[in-house]
Amino acid sequence: MSIKDQFIPFIHKLQNEICQAVEEMDGKAKFREDRWEREGGGGGITRIITGGNVFQKGGVNTSVVHGKLPAVMAQQFKVGEESSFLAAGISLVIHPENPFVPTVHANFRYFELYGDDGAVADSWFGGGADLTPCYIFEEDGRHFHRTFKAACDPFGTTLYPLYKQHCDEYFVNKHRNNEARGIGGIFYDYLRPQPDRTAEALLQFQFANGNAFIPAYLPIVAKRKDLPYTEEQVHWQEYRRGRYVEFNLIHDRGTLFGLKTNGRIESILMSLPAKARWEYDYHPAPGSPEAMLLEYLKPRDWAGEA
Repeated sequence: MSIKDQFIPFIHKLQNEICQAVEEMDGKAKFREDRWEREGGGGGITRIITGGNVFQKGGVNTSVVHGKLPAVMAQQFKVGEESSFLAAGISLVIHPENPFVPTVHANFRYFELYGDDGAVADSWFGGGADLTPCYIFEEDGRHFHRTFKAACDPFGTTLYPLYKQHCDEYFVNKHRNNEARGIGGIFYDYLRPQPDRTAEALLQFQFANGNAFIPAYLPIVAKRKDLPYTEEQVHWQEYRRGRYVEFNLIHDRGTLFGLKTNGRIESILMSLPAKARWEYDYHPAPGSPEAMLLEYLKPRDWAGEA
């Protein structure tokens, strides 16, 4: 069976599993589903949850699109405009209600590029997951990172440190003096088959990381979702979500790519929170829990800490 014929059922199964787990954790809200078709070929399944007991807004989307390569992509990949492609993936962002529960993002994708003869000329995997808390609980950061390290390590103990570094370097608001969006996770792109790593091995690596999402995130939600909080803490949460919006609209390659290639706008912007705030020259009080967060928005050995 081809790589794409194994990966596509996987992302749909993972979408179902994540949505079911999120609904069970929330206990109130259910995902709304929209199935859409792309004019040039393929389509997707967008699922959105809002107004829950636990989750304020979230989206878990899958898409499988194919057809003629858009001109902007042909230029980027330096191939002829008659080339064609297939792109399949799952992408999710979840913004909880409680300020003590972190926002989470993950995506796992596969791309095939075809030559004029229709044969696969190039292919690669990409993906990752990262955690964006408003308040720091060190044990939560350790749990998230260690879970993905455990998923990566069977494929090579050098992979987690490498992809953690990529994550630390990517999810940064450069216009905010290189302030990190959150406390990272793993991030990788353009993983192509090589003599020492077959396409099948890369597929299994992608499966392992996708399957790590639920055990990495939902135990954190369960631990924090019922903690009491104040209006001031919600104020800080909304302020930090403003930073999330800034990254996604200014720096995120996936968002920008979708906008440039006439992607489905509702699915692209589902990552944005329901509520966000901006204030002029705002700084948290020195020594406060809010100020402490800023000290943790730097590369840190989460998986290795006791």
